[in-house]
Amino acid sequence: MTKAATAEEPLHRALGLTDDELAAIEARLGRAPNRTELAMFAAMWSEHCSYKSSKVHLRTLPTQGPQILVGPGLDAGVVDLGEGMACVFKIESHSHPSAIEPFQGAATGVGGIVRDILSMGARPAALLDPLRFGPLDEGRNRYLFAGVVAGIGGYGNSIGVPTVGGEVKFAPCHSGNPTVNVLCLGFASHDALLPVARGGEGNVMVLIGAATGRDGIGGVSVLASRTLDERAHESRPSVQIGDPFAENLLIEACMELASRGVLRGLQDLGGAGLTCAVSESAARRRVGADLDLDAVPLREPGMEPFEILTSKSEVCLRWGLAATAVAKLRGGGQLYVRHGKTVVAKVPARALAEEGPVYERPIRRPAWIARLREEDPLKSPLPLPLADAFLAVLGSPNVASMRWAFEQYDSIVQGQTVAGPGGDAAIVRLEGTVRAVAVSTDGNGRFGLLDPYLGGLHAVAESTRNVATTGATPLAITNCLNFGSPERPEVMWQFAETVRGIGDACRALNTPVTGGNVSFYNESGDSAVHPTPIIGAVGLLEDYRLLVRSGFPDGGLLIYLLGSTHPELGGSAYADAVLHRVSGKPPDLDLEAEASLQRLLVACGRADLLAAAHDLSEGGLAVALAESAIAGGIGCSVSLPIDWDLEPHIGLFSESASRAVVVPRAGQGAAVEELAAQHGVPITYLGLTGGSTISFTGLFDVPLSDAIVEYEGAIPKLMSPRRTQN
Repeated sequence: MTKAATAEEPLHRALGLTDDELAAIEARLGRAPNRTELAMFAAMWSEHCSYKSSKVHLRTLPTQGPQILVGPGLDAGVVDLGEGMACVFKIESHSHPSAIEPFQGAATGVGGIVRDILSMGARPAALLDPLRFGPLDEGRNRYLFAGVVAGIGGYGNSIGVPTVGGEVKFAPCHSGNPTVNVLCLGFASHDALLPVARGGEGNVMVLIGAATGRDGIGGVSVLASRTLDERAHESRPSVQIGDPFAENLLIEACMELASRGVLRGLQDLGGAGLTCAVSESAARRRVGADLDLDAVPLREPGMEPFEILTSKSEVCLRWGLAATAVAKLRGGGQLYVRHGKTVVAKVPARALAEEGPVYERPIRRPAWIARLREEDPLKSPLPLPLADAFLAVLGSPNVASMRWAFEQYDSIVQGQTVAGPGGDAAIVRLEGTVRAVAVSTDGNGRFGLLDPYLGGLHAVAESTRNVATTGATPLAITNCLNFGSPERPEVMWQFAETVRGIGDACRALNTPVTGGNVSFYNESGDSAVHPTPIIGAVGLLEDYRLLVRSGFPDGGLLIYLLGSTHPELGGSAYADAVLHRVSGKPPDLDLEAEASLQRLLVACGRADLLAAAHDLSEGGLAVALAESAIAGGIGCSVSLPIDWDLEPHIGLFSESASRAVVVPRAGQGAAVEELAAQHGVPITYLGLTGGSTISFTGLFDVPLSDAIVEYEGAIPKLMSPRRTQN
């Protein structure tokens, strides 16, 4: 249990249930629940499992399209890749456990999302990890960052699934509340998918994997559905302990079982352990089940029924795994739980899995947003020389290279990674073909703080644009929505506006939502995370040999800017790194212009017209050019267009949306200009690649070597052993 019930706090409240929810449980049972039943309902009716505060908003999202094979509601979404193949993908959070025990919290987050993909009948093929932490000048934040990265690397490397991408951002609001999201994708043929609830009365449910222990007990009600406080360390038993080597065997065993056609379905032991797996499996088939806890292999003696039911420990002979029949589906819809030959719980399976409460919580726009919006960074003069501002932005933690993190990950195991961390999107090939999937994650918490609707729009546009710059066609998205407490009307307003933005962007860009995760209660004390929607986008690259990379490949090539630039510094990396504030209005986003740009990028890729392409996001034009120069090891010389009528620092660091830098192949400049005109996308000639400097004509020059030192050295310097010991 979360803690012992006292005279001041009844058991149901200690478990995170309200008085009204207790009354609803009693109404469904026709009696008062016993301790075990109460623990089961507390887990399944938690925010993490039931989405009770978010359902009414999530239902407004577009979820259908000809490319969608499986939408929200199951363990993962599925999109059609053509030729009988499918991509299965999902993103989830493991933030609260990672705040308490960063290594195990992140590691078991990887394990959980991998099993979501596996449960759909697909082989896990790649991982991405979008992360958020507090500033690295604080020791605890360095400890959390190092522990989470080590947990992701240690688990992902051990199970043989490559970590191919992700991102890391830093903000003070994440000091007490790190955000740890993990995306996994896998591949399967259409006929190998296991999305339909096959089978029914009389079918046996077999528990495969490691023995069950006390770790992870009640994690969804203790951690994922509450704010963290100074007593958070007491929740360490609620953090799972992962076993990546057992999970590696689990992957192989399940794939073999699926290939032999002996499975009616696969179900991950999700946020509520056996309670989740058995109740959801039964409810989907409109039957009940008999669950025998005496048959569950335990690694600790004396475990009580509620501990066995809600433990989230990871779960034949050929692969060295325990496989034990623990339940049988039965008619009538009731879930019977037996322990020591006694029925310790009898509850309707659908009441647990499908009939949780649904709340329309109060919504109120925060008054402080207007004040932040009034402090427009455009009104502040440049406080230092332009070259110094450029290096300050390039070397700021939110822009600088994350090589320190991703070099701890194995990004090439399985041998299908075409492009790994560091580019706009990762590229993973379908084995035995030239087809590949492009995948990217993105989300800007500063934009979300200043305007959550625009934050939602930009998150979708940026993630899908990252996919399009590689030449791949964006197909669909998954989302992980990270917010504070839903019990605060201001947070629910932020959430509703964010979902509205995501929905509008997905409709305009034809990228339906296949599912995702909502992570509430990301706050502690007076600190709550910025509204942070993390969007994972996948797209299809028909031929990975046509992949467009972001680095300048050679000298003497033309550089163009696609899209329009406006005076927009609100929430920008420049305002954060140079002015040291988050204020103003985020850039506007014209969805028609965004869709046109993405179609143009895909068309250029298919025609093999581009030698390089890189989207413009944090840091604007100046950072995009620098990143392409650093990635290719080749400098550039560019001029700001004279017709921009913008102050140089605004033109360089504006984060106007729907833009990309492109470098046509030699002799293909005119073809790119013509194609841009056909798509109605503004195109501006900037200059040439080449040399050993990044030169902004008439403004400043920076040696490429200096830019590399700032960009690549920022995070290692902050995470140096000497610094960490301070």
